Amino acid sequence: MANTSWFSEFPEMERATLVALRKGLDGAYRDFSRSYGEAIENFFDPLLYFLVWFEKLLLNTPWLIVLLVLVALTYGASRSIKLSVGVAVSFLLIGYFGMWENTMRTLSIITVATFLSITIGLPIGVMMARSDRAQNIVTPVLDIMQTMPAFVYLIPVVMLLGIGKVPGIIAVLIYAIPPVIRLTNLGIRLVDRDVLEAATAFGANPMQRLFSVQLPLALPNIMAGINQTIMMALAMVVIASMIGVKGLGQPVLKSITNQYFTMGLLNGLAIVVIAIMFDRVSQAYAARTQKHLEGMNGG
Repeated sequence: MANTSWFSEFPEMERATLVALRKGLDGAYRDFSRSYGEAIENFFDPLLYFLVWFEKLLLNTPWLIVLLVLVALTYGASRSIKLSVGVAVSFLLIGYFGMWENTMRTLSIITVATFLSITIGLPIGVMMARSDRAQNIVTPVLDIMQTMPAFVYLIPVVMLLGIGKVPGIIAVLIYAIPPVIRLTNLGIRLVDRDVLEAATAFGANPMQRLFSVQLPLALPNIMAGINQTIMMALAMVVIASMIGVKGLGQPVLKSITNQYFTMGLLNGLAIVVIAIMFDRVSQAYAARTQKHLEGMNGG
């Protein structure tokens, strides 16, 4: 028997219909991008200005001041001298090996992407927790966002916005936002109903229950979601470098194409340092906040 594919057994008319459908969708998206691309770019201009400003702030600020701020933030969140010293030593080594500027660029992108993920993701997670219908609608969208290969959704973003910082951060956002949404929803749904009933009995309205009871008790799950969002955003750095996002991803991409082992290794380790810093700081902050809440409840 001839080894024919399943698609080749389609009648000629049906294959022509599929080809016409693909061409029609491609043409429709191209027309959409030509008609509304400029308006969408203008909509994202404030985000671009903020990204440029924040990146220049990190690059133009003396390295010692940036280092002291990072160490202070680390200690303020974790109350750990060991972790703070580790962050200081790691960033000194990054500077010593000539990766300071690219690290600052990556840090600016990750910080803004994380802030946007929290700002957008928390309300969506709360909405899902308060409405089963919203959960049924949003969950399949999150499934698609998490399972779709990153290279696939780079295509429409680049077609619509070109290359640069804004398409890069949108791609990072799409890839990184699902965990904070899912775990916010999960954390709020896991809050004990007896606690909610007690809050209601004391006269708390729905908003008071949300901000005074549900969100504080769901904080460990929310912080775990934020932690995973940061890790996924960092994992997207190298891929985002393909569409013009400057930072540690571009030397890694260059080392792949030119087989520069040492360059790829050092910049990859710098990404690992940022990941570990965010991971340890967020975990320490979550643990400290949880102990504080338990202390209040115990008191």
